[in-house]
Amino acid sequence: MNMQNLMAQAQKIQREITSKKEELEKMEFIGKSEWVEVTYSGSKELKSVKILKTGTINAEDVEILEDMFLIATKDAYIKINNAMTEKLGQYAGALDGLM
Repeated sequence: MNMQNLMAQAQKIQREITSKKEELEKMEFIGKSEWVEVTYSGSKELKSVKILKTGTINAEDVEILEDMFLIATKDAYIKINNAMTEKLGQYAGALDGLM
């Protein structure tokens, strides 16, 4: 393979990766726990937080609410990472350190 073909192939892959990353960044991912729902963009920017627990939250509930927020956030991040793997998995070796 000559150098021009190699460069053309690298540029094509770069355009494909950029396109797929832009597509992911436009998506929204919802993470849920029993009391909390969070929405993140594909670029892992927090978009919204909803408290799903109805009624009064008392002092003992604060620690549970904090845990529920963490659970919902981890759920959203798992979904984002799964989508990245699905869309960009074939380029994983080329993306080391870029994402």
